[in-house]
Amino acid sequence: MPGPFGAATAVSRTGDGAYAADLDASYSVMGKPNGGYLLAIVARAATEHLAATGVAHPHCLAASASFIRVPECGPASIAVEVHRTGTKISHVSAHISQEGRVVVDALLSCGRLASETPVHHQDSDPPALPPVEECEPRVPAGGAPGKGISIMDRVELRIDPATSGFAKGEVADEAEIRGWFRLADGEPFDAFSLLFASDALPPATFQIGSSGWVPTIQLSTYVRALPAAGWLTARVRARTVAGGLVDEMCELWDVDGRVVAQAVQLAMVRFER
Repeated sequence: MPGPFGAATAVSRTGDGAYAADLDASYSVMGKPNGGYLLAIVARAATEHLAATGVAHPHCLAASASFIRVPECGPASIAVEVHRTGTKISHVSAHISQEGRVVVDALLSCGRLASETPVHHQDSDPPALPPVEECEPRVPAGGAPGKGISIMDRVELRIDPATSGFAKGEVADEAEIRGWFRLADGEPFDAFSLLFASDALPPATFQIGSSGWVPTIQLSTYVRALPAAGWLTARVRARTVAGGLVDEMCELWDVDGRVVAQAVQLAMVRFER
């Protein structure tokens, strides 16, 4: 039986390269499906389609998606096209549609992650965090599914107090949020839920005073390794904020200190005058 995340990202085949999904309101922000969650659904459809055509590439290694329209929770269709398959990598495109209109358009590179991935070079170590019990209490969802930040009922995020000033109305000099992160209900991370995790932290610009929703325009994620069991160390940073746009980077490390996923996104941002 799949865990909660596996069930929420399940797809069913409806034709050649065609799949159906039900976008779960439990994985939404203010009633709109989270971008990383949508990327995970697209990746599941792509890898299931590869398997159906006899290609054993069960993991999405890289995904890049443009969010063309704001989708709604509920039924959606997914179209998958394989452009090339090789020994190690398959290149696939896929898009999510609702009511006949494309809402998410993605390119994916799929393959197989090794159970143990040696690290030859890693230029970014995980930040030193206080023990989990000394971090902020679990971030609440603030409402029933489809209301508030519903994804916070599906994860446990314990923010480093040094980067939690935004929750108290404080404005910091650095746009960075970091903390401990895991799925609720103890479900282990896999290559699909890492795509979701890479977009599940609060926007880093909250630390420097941004307000309201920060909608993603484009999101690119690399899945580097299947993590060891336990908490992930998560850090999201805003690099350049200008012209109503921000580019953010999210990095995730497992308990062994390995980078397991990296993501960068361009999003819209606003600051109240």
